Amino acid sequence: MFDNSVKAYTQACEVIPGGVDSPVRAFKSVGGTPPFIERGEGAYMYDVDGNKYLDFVQSWGPLIFGHCDKDIEEAVIKTVKNGLSFGAPTELETLLAEEIVEMYDYIDKVRFVSSGTEAVMSAIRLARGVTGKNDILKFEGCYHGHSDSLLVQAGSGLATFGTPSSPGVPADLTKHTLLCEYNNIENLKKCFEDSDDISCIIIEPIAGNMGLVPASPEFLKACRELCDANGALLIFDEVMTGFRASLTGASGLLETKADIITFGKVIGAGMPVGAFASSKKIMDHLSPDGTVYQAGTLSGNPVAMSAGLTSLRKLKANPSIYNELNEKALRLVNGLKEVANSNNIPLQINTRGSMFGFFFCENEPTNIKEVGKCDFDRFAKFHHEMLKKGFYFACSQYEAGFISTVITNEDIDACIAAASEVMKEF
Repeated sequence: MFDNSVKAYTQACEVIPGGVDSPVRAFKSVGGTPPFIERGEGAYMYDVDGNKYLDFVQSWGPLIFGHCDKDIEEAVIKTVKNGLSFGAPTELETLLAEEIVEMYDYIDKVRFVSSGTEAVMSAIRLARGVTGKNDILKFEGCYHGHSDSLLVQAGSGLATFGTPSSPGVPADLTKHTLLCEYNNIENLKKCFEDSDDISCIIIEPIAGNMGLVPASPEFLKACRELCDANGALLIFDEVMTGFRASLTGASGLLETKADIITFGKVIGAGMPVGAFASSKKIMDHLSPDGTVYQAGTLSGNPVAMSAGLTSLRKLKANPSIYNELNEKALRLVNGLKEVANSNNIPLQINTRGSMFGFFFCENEPTNIKEVGKCDFDRFAKFHHEMLKKGFYFACSQYEAGFISTVITNEDIDACIAAASEVMKEF
């Protein structure tokens, strides 16, 4: 059933560390061998053994219209025929930037990069350059890419200065990173008491890297007020939620507004891309207009720009898509919840737009420590058994799931029926 994937994984391990180019893909959290995907079509993926999977990962978010969307595919092919990359400006960059700016009343300019990690790294550098301060404040359980300053261990629950959580990251680079517990206002205040050198708060306002855990409105309000009172900037990391949670991402669902927003995955519709955006006042500090340096040979790559532009225009032309996606996400998680209840299995569920998450635990988690108390063994078993039935969920309890427009209610009902069979065996 998975013989070719096992062979492919064994071969990959000989030449690629862990056999994968991003650690979560190795299935270490759930066990087993990761299926090696050969192609995607609509709502489905097909592996090298010919197995078919209903895809609830969607390349970790960007494929809102599913695999091989005709319009996006045609736009990419047309652009590719003109050249893959130039290292020079193209009009496509301006067109996509204009579409983004048009949707936010507090964003004036956008700088494109090649990944979410690069977007966040650049946004933090910009915040430090604007404020003249050194420290950054992040939250336990929020992942902002693998740049050195952001790879720090979780603290003890009290505000603390970070220490490296990966070999190869010098302590000198993380000593300016303060850690706070997500959704803990008192902990947040203590961070500002501990340092008068905080340049910015960076936060996933809807955390998709500890399952799916949204920040409370009160917590985000406190972030905003503390930044304003202490001369710091507020950065929303919307690499995952931008144009996913709503047409204007998490920001569109919240009263609190950020100073800088980072984008990624979704604005490229599956192509490698990232961006950060802010007001003219802040972005004018960026080179070549200002002194804060940032550059990238492949930034604004025309193929990525054409894919993102086509996807975004499709979304803007029919914003009701988000209501439909949310209804499907609710149909899925409510169905899973009903199945779990009927089998006396504790299950917590959550959705934000087309994003969803579920946890095998008694109470809804509000931070990474509470997520860590969930039943990971049960999640792994559920993932493994659902995969065998043709349903591809995120391969870690710490990752959110995604709905695409091409997933039907019938697909979801079939998934719920399969889950019912699986949970009877728990």
